[in-house]
Amino acid sequence: MDDKCLLENILQLTKGATDLYLHATTEGSTENIHTAFHDVLHETLKIQHEIYKKMEAKGWYPAEQVEQQKIDQTKQKYTMQ
Repeated sequence: MDDKCLLENILQLTKGATDLYLHATTEGSTENIHTAFHDVLHETLKIQHEIYKKMEAKGWYPAEQVEQQKIDQTKQKYTMQ
């Protein structure tokens, strides 16, 4: 398994964990449970971002720049509803 494939797998697993921690945070029945899952969610999001930055730096997760006109059109579309 090459580095790109390995990081892709780790990123997908981290995204899955983030989703689980988000739901656990919102469903926490006590303040202690909510806080514990919130803290783990925050750390997992930081890890996910670090993996993404490494992949982007190597060109393995390219991000496309959106034209300002498209951003403005989308904003206008949703502010008019």
